[in-house]
Amino acid sequence: MIRRPKYTAVIIGTGRIGFSLGLDRKREQPASHTMALLADNRIRLIAGCDSNATHLDDWHRYCKRSTVYSSYAHLFAACSPDIVVIAVNESAHLETALAAIRSRPKLLILEKPVALTMSDGLQIADAAVKNSVPVMVNHERRFALDYAAAKSYMDALGCIQSVTAELDSSLRVYSSADEATGAYSLLHDGTHLVDIVRFLLAEKADTAAESAGKRSLLYDPVITSVYYDEKEQSVVRNVSVHFASDRCPDVTVRISGRSRFFGFGVDVCGTEGRIRIGNGYAEFYRREQSKLYSGFYSLAPDKSVKLPKKTGYFSNMVKNAVDYLDGKSPLKSTLQDGLADLDVLEQIRALLKDEERN
Repeated sequence: MIRRPKYTAVIIGTGRIGFSLGLDRKREQPASHTMALLADNRIRLIAGCDSNATHLDDWHRYCKRSTVYSSYAHLFAACSPDIVVIAVNESAHLETALAAIRSRPKLLILEKPVALTMSDGLQIADAAVKNSVPVMVNHERRFALDYAAAKSYMDALGCIQSVTAELDSSLRVYSSADEATGAYSLLHDGTHLVDIVRFLLAEKADTAAESAGKRSLLYDPVITSVYYDEKEQSVVRNVSVHFASDRCPDVTVRISGRSRFFGFGVDVCGTEGRIRIGNGYAEFYRREQSKLYSGFYSLAPDKSVKLPKKTGYFSNMVKNAVDYLDGKSPLKSTLQDGLADLDVLEQIRALLKDEERN
């Protein structure tokens, strides 16, 4: 018996995260929205949309049975999908998300960050509530099995003493000139960094408090160091920010925009153990009697933690979306999570603006 798909889906934005990263042989696949949607037999991908004709043509050659549209207005006039995926540039998030929400799909999957600004993000949230449209934000590490293992290991660390999260790339950290496009790493990839720190530290009471508008899980940010481009003094190339948190007294977020490599990682140190996790590695350590010094304890690799060969970060995101529609699971990455991340990023951005004025 052939199993028919239960839900229809469309994708708006057929560029890198929408499509072409799914062709990268070095990446764990599926690595794009298109490939992840196609891999789930409960979904039928009926259409793609992009104003970039080249991107859309490339996508259509791969998805021959799907219809293509050059504008979301034409798409929504022609069809009413169950799932809408938005994978456009940050600058187009607000208008595209509002149009998608007005079409009232059963679920909207929105690429991170939610929007360029908190003001835009709140407009999306308000429209989602008014139209009863649930929104999932693609913070992919929340769906990855290695980060799920890290989350489960947090209690084994004892009291959390410090969290250090670091992002390294060649993209500028921040420039006021780029606010209109979002083409700076504080927003573009810093969203992931802040989100995974919140994910690892959060307990149910913390997330409930944030949803109710109470104090954020990360608060009282202080810039401890900032480095500007040598030629363009208004461009931030490095920043280090310290946060307070009820679960951990020492949270540091560092972002470099002058590295000649891409790196992403988090180091969580507790009184009983440690987690080091990032792109391509996941290490878990526990306290045991030292093999080096009599009468001391040291940290040693915890070999009881078994990690899968594939993290399933994208396929698990789509699975969670469909499980949610089936009534089997809550969304693991919500619009409220995305807004909380955006709030933290705006606090950092405000501090950088103060630094620039001074």
